[in-house]
Amino acid sequence: MKKIIFVLAVAVFCACSKSSDKGGETPDAFDKTAMLTNYADNLIIPGYTALQQKLQVLQTASDAFLAAPTIATQATLKTAYIDAQLQYERITSFHFGPAEVVLLDVFANFSGNLNYNFNTAGELTGFSIDSVNIEKNISTGTYNLATMDRASFYSQGFPALNYLYFGPNAIAKFGTNTAARVKYVKDVVTRLKGLTDGIITSWGTYRAEFISNTKTNSGSPIANMVNQMAYQMDLLKGPRTGWPFGKQSNGIVFATKVEAYFTGNSVALAVENINALKKTYTGGGSGKGLSDYLVALNKTQLNTDVLTQFDLVSTKLSAIPDPLSTSLTTQAAAVEAAYKEIQKLLTLLKTDVASATAVQISYVDNDGD
Repeated sequence: MKKIIFVLAVAVFCACSKSSDKGGETPDAFDKTAMLTNYADNLIIPGYTALQQKLQVLQTASDAFLAAPTIATQATLKTAYIDAQLQYERITSFHFGPAEVVLLDVFANFSGNLNYNFNTAGELTGFSIDSVNIEKNISTGTYNLATMDRASFYSQGFPALNYLYFGPNAIAKFGTNTAARVKYVKDVVTRLKGLTDGIITSWGTYRAEFISNTKTNSGSPIANMVNQMAYQMDLLKGPRTGWPFGKQSNGIVFATKVEAYFTGNSVALAVENINALKKTYTGGGSGKGLSDYLVALNKTQLNTDVLTQFDLVSTKLSAIPDPLSTSLTTQAAAVEAAYKEIQKLLTLLKTDVASATAVQISYVDNDGD
């Protein structure tokens, strides 16, 4: 079975130091503490805070819809839902530290990533939704969203809400077993917000540790970010595009496996994700990002190649019309063009940037395509 496997909890996105790799030797002129301070204060903490705020708006719109499920309240809810998920795409490079600790607190000895609870994409299923288990949870009223198992992961987060809010006959379904359905939706939203609240609180103390660790060994912020960017590129290559496009199924398209199938904004989410990854790479264009770190390591050409490729991927993705579920067949050439550029950027980040910064990629990509 082809899949992306998680190896360790925090170490999933960490790295081993390579003392013999000159690429890891940073000139004294480059201030890595200032770089990490920029990430913490201008990207990470504000990013999670913005997600917290958008989830609060989503919760309010959700409550209004659940109290009176109509076309009008659903339209307002859709705007809030899309805004919240777009913001989630902007912080996917920062699923380490408190984002891992929150899950460890929930799952005891389980080693996981925030994606498990917010936006699960697994094995060959892409972003498929376990609607059968969701409906079972609602009808029986017996479920635990904090349980460490596949059924739980695929029955919550943005994918579950996508189905519950906007799936077939979504409004009408709230007329049957209404109380149980309302409770389930509220539990899913509350969990999203609660996890985010916990991450923000933890960053209040974790910040000092984050900015003081300028190494590239296992558990370091630099190793975490490089691994996360590479991992997100693997998700873009696999679950977001390649898997539904048929890259692992001999060309057979699986349209329902795309992200956000029922809202039809899969491409918009992918574009937001790649643009956010570029912002992470450049440190927001502040002069204090990983891109500047590479220049300090005398990897100017590599940095130029990476920046060019980021823009090329964004352009190619933007050329695909939403909904992606339809474009997989009607705009196959555009999807193929984007997929090829995604592969190139993945190689640059996962191989060249990782090597230049003396970071070892710690997660295992076993998808084989």
